[in-house]
Order: sequence, then C-alpha cells, then structure tokens
Amino acid sequence: MIEFKGVEIKYNSFIAIKELDLVIKAGEFFTFLGPSGCGKTTTLRALAGFIHPTKGRICVNDKDITDVPVEKREIGMVFQSYALFPTMTVYENIAFGLKVKKLKKDEIESKILKVSDKIKITKEQLYRNISDLSGGQQQRVALARAIVLEPEILCLDEPLSNLDAKLRVDLRGELKRLQKDLGITTLYVTHDQEEALTLSDRIAVFNNGYIEQVGAPYDIYNRSESEFVCDFIGDINRLQKNVIKVINEKSDKQFNELLTAFIRVERIHTKPKKDYVSLEAVVKDFEYNGVMTKYSVETMGESIKCIEKNDGERIYKPGENISLYINPKDIMQFS
Repeated sequence: MIEFKGVEIKYNSFIAIKELDLVIKAGEFFTFLGPSGCGKTTTLRALAGFIHPTKGRICVNDKDITDVPVEKREIGMVFQSYALFPTMTVYENIAFGLKVKKLKKDEIESKILKVSDKIKITKEQLYRNISDLSGGQQQRVALARAIVLEPEILCLDEPLSNLDAKLRVDLRGELKRLQKDLGITTLYVTHDQEEALTLSDRIAVFNNGYIEQVGAPYDIYNRSESEFVCDFIGDINRLQKNVIKVINEKSDKQFNELLTAFIRVERIHTKPKKDYVSLEAVVKDFEYNGVMTKYSVETMGESIKCIEKNDGERIYKPGENISLYINPKDIMQFS
C-alpha cells in the first residue's frame, strides 16, 4: 500500500502539489490523469525519490520512505524517453541494474531470459543494439529493465506517448496483461483519457496540483464529481438555458436553468426512446467512421453533438430535421 500524507511540493513560490492525501492499494493499476502541468508527473517522481516533498510524508506498506534514497526504494521507473543506453545491446541494458547489485553471471542471464519471455523480446533482439530497435521494441526493453529488478512498485511516466496510435493500443493491452501476471503495484501517468479508462483499476484526475476525483473508470466517466472531470473525460456537450428549460418542462427531474449542464455525446440519441425527452433539431454536419456516425446538430440556437452506431440504415444529411432523445438521468450539473 502507498500513502501520500499531506504532501506538498513547492518550487520557490510556485506550489506544484497542494496538500495531497492519497492511498493506493497493493496490486492496483493506478493512473494519474490530467493535462500538462497539473502535477501528475511531479507526484510520481516524488514517490520514486527524484523529488523531495516540501511538506508531508510518503509511506509504502506503513514504512516512511520520504527520506529514503532512490536506489533503496525498490521502485522500478520507466520514463517517457525510455532513458536507455544507445551504445549497449538490449541484453546489456536489461542487465545493467542486476550488475550494479553484483548478481552472478548465470543468475543475471536466467532473470533476463525469464523477463524477456514475458515481455516478448526475442533472443535475437537481446543481442541487437538499442539504436537498431523501433520505438515499440525500445519501450519493451525499458519495461524489461525495470521489471527484471523485481520491484515492489512500477512507475510508468507516459511510456506510450512516443508511439503511433495503433502501436499504443496494442501495447497498452500487453501492459495490462503483464501487470496482472506479475501482480506489481503500478502507477501510470498519462494525459490520454482513453488510455486511463482502458488500463486502470482506479484513476486520480489531477488539476492544477489538486486531485479533483479518485475512482474506478466507470465512476470517473459516469459519475463525475466536478465540472473539470466531466469536461476533461471523454466527449461532452454543454447544455445552456434554452435547452435546460425545455427539458425541465418535459421531465420530472429539474435542473438549475442558471447553470450549465453536461451530457456525453453518446447519450443523445436520434432514434425514439421510451420516457426520454425529445428535442427538435437540424443536422449541420456529420462524420462517418464505419462503426459510428457523429452528428453536429442545432437545437434552439445551441450546437450539440451526438453519436449513433451504424446499423445499416440511412445517415441523416445536413439540412435534415431530426428529433433528439435525452434521458434526464444522463445529464450532469455542478453547483
């Protein structure tokens, strides 16, 4: 178990992390999610020992590690840049930490072969130079180098951000599988909402040095606790006074017409739904991607987006009048 107790991190007069209290369970895949500069990487580096908190304590399994040197924390770290030695072979990179620990040659070889098999690094690749590998292969080597030391905790700082979209999707599935197989408590930093929702057991959403919400992906997405979380996670519509007024007139659930309301794009439908509120709209544009069609429509002077799964029926064209169907229970509003 990892605990941040009243942790503050300050650079001169700038407070990067403000009174952070957070508990991460053993064996969790826990993600720090947020925009650039929100404090997520700073928090991760404080856990790893690269940054010392201005205030507060960091504990692992009830042991205070705030002042423990980096090399004695038993925490594996994979950086965004991978930080591999370009003139060394893959084998030499993975072996580096084991040699520092003065393990015997045959023990080093055994551990490297075992971890390479788990991470799908071939024997041929083990003896190639790092500079000869693709970005995806280098990412695997960086993971292997961290995992081979058998750390209690694995910290991953945006490890997939330098890869192309398809490779990111492929490797995040492998990351999740590997984490479950090894049972290592894993902390993952990303600004990618889809990545966080897909990988995580729980997520902490950061904003300007604070945590706005901690929860399972389902709760973060469907039960957002603040306007920031609601707006940052996924694709969202903002419903203004004109639309909210009509929804109030047609529904038992009442909303404050002076406040902006939010609803996710996939929760607005173009096909009739029982007990849903209907709104008349005009199609302005659409994007067809095969599986789904995203419509941009206008209703009561407001622009709204909605997504429909393609079922082989017709696609609405710009200028067509359509009806939108909304379940008031899907609307979120914050005071």
